[in-house]
Amino acid sequence: MDTHRFSGPVWSLFRIVIGLMFSLHGAGTVLGLFGGNAGSGQALEVGVWPGWWAGLIQLVCGILVMLGLFTRVAAVLASGSMAYAYFVVHQPEALAPTQNGGVTSALYAWAFLAIAVLGPGPWSLDALWHRRAATPAATDAEAKKDRVSEPAGV
Repeated sequence: MDTHRFSGPVWSLFRIVIGLMFSLHGAGTVLGLFGGNAGSGQALEVGVWPGWWAGLIQLVCGILVMLGLFTRVAAVLASGSMAYAYFVVHQPEALAPTQNGGVTSALYAWAFLAIAVLGPGPWSLDALWHRRAATPAATDAEAKKDRVSEPAGV
């Protein structure tokens, strides 16, 4: 059985789910939705460093990654923010992620790095945008080819 035909759709689903989950973290932190920041039921005060800014990155980058729009840039920013969270917040507590509570940060950092390197997959706005941008050029080339090959008297 050829499983390669599933790789594009499965990768796109992976990106969509990771982006959705990340944006839900941000919506809780910035907007107070889904239980609020750390389950408090409230949003963080605007501009609080670093929590509110991390939540804003989570919300915006999560939505962009989920939609597959500016995916690589958003994924690099998201990966960097989670690496920062791991090394600044979690790693000083203990070395291993299972000991310091940094499993989620570490997994998000690596997942977003993979998305940044491998791209958004076929089910994305980026892919749609590139397909549409490539189509008119091919159509123009075919039209020029047809004009050249027509006889002068026709």
